Amino acid sequence: MRLILNVLWLVLSGFWLFLSYLAAGVVLCILIVTIPWGIAAFRIGFYALWPFGREIVAKPTAGVGSFLGNVVWVVLAGWWLALEHIVTGLLLCVTIIGIPLGIATFKLVPVSLMPLGKEVREIRRGGPFDRTLSR
Repeated sequence: MRLILNVLWLVLSGFWLFLSYLAAGVVLCILIVTIPWGIAAFRIGFYALWPFGREIVAKPTAGVGSFLGNVVWVVLAGWWLALEHIVTGLLLCVTIIGIPLGIATFKLVPVSLMPLGKEVREIRRGGPFDRTLSR
């Protein structure tokens, strides 16, 4: 199911969202001072390319620096990326097939506004033998 959702996502919205994050990352990396924000744009952009089966979680070590960096991010690139997620989500929700993808797009709005202090990780599938194999 994840593969089907990821392929639909890639065709309908993921590729364009990825290109937007890529453009933001390149511009932010060209300006030497904003390289940390460029790296965050690449990280979230790769997540936006293939999101199902992965999740974004807050880093436990994120502090005031991440918050202040996110304030700068909103001014530099976050607002127009969040606006793109909202418009894309609305367009996806027009069709019945696109509603789950639109909801997933809306879930990316907070991340597009505040990417610093977050990390992308794989979702582990919990099977009946996971506990016995890890011991």
